[in-house]
Amino acid sequence: MLALEGVAARYGRIAALCDVSLTVGPGELVCLIGANGAGKTTTLRTISGLLHPTSGRIVLAGEEIHGLAPREILRRGIAHCPEGRRVFPYMTVRENLEMGAYARADAKAVAADLDRVLGHFPILAERRRQAAGTLSGGEQQMLAIGRALMARPRVILFDEPSLGLAPTMVETVFSIIAGIQREGTTVLMVEQNAHMALQLATRAYVMETGRIALEGPARELANDPHVKQAYLGG
Repeated sequence: MLALEGVAARYGRIAALCDVSLTVGPGELVCLIGANGAGKTTTLRTISGLLHPTSGRIVLAGEEIHGLAPREILRRGIAHCPEGRRVFPYMTVRENLEMGAYARADAKAVAADLDRVLGHFPILAERRRQAAGTLSGGEQQMLAIGRALMARPRVILFDEPSLGLAPTMVETVFSIIAGIQREGTTVLMVEQNAHMALQLATRAYVMETGRIALEGPARELANDPHVKQAYLGG
């Protein structure tokens, strides 16, 4: 479904990604773990077009998408749920969700999807007229996920979905992401909580200093001595 082939990217003179190759198959949930500054967020930003690669290819369902504008990449089926949630604080919950569908022209289908998303998140339905900035952190994360779903994507990129959440809300958010995958949406997730991410994912990649250092089935990586020592506290 999604493939990166030898992708490099820079912030000015600073090399952020070096020869990154990874794949995410249809319906898979793949996680990307690593230390702060390893290049995980940069990888997602490059996929979604917020940063253009300096070399390499990014392919979605056989179509090259590197170099396209973020709007066009969204139209082709990749939604990005960013770190820190980034909801529009002065807009209502409903307006935030509608913004997720701004690139769509199928008004009836958008209305149906809005009802479906609100059905998935009853707390958002209750607060649909409330300003998004007044929601709790967990509620804002649900809103960010719902907004991404409103694009009706084939692939969702999640960047640190558990960041800053209480432990019980972390479990809720991971359960929601697992449900999204079970319904057929392909997921690539960056997550600092490596233990939970490796439990949830099908496969995983470990990034170090802008490169893929390890890859494999998530359960195997969870038992890898280096991964245990560096990321699982064991």
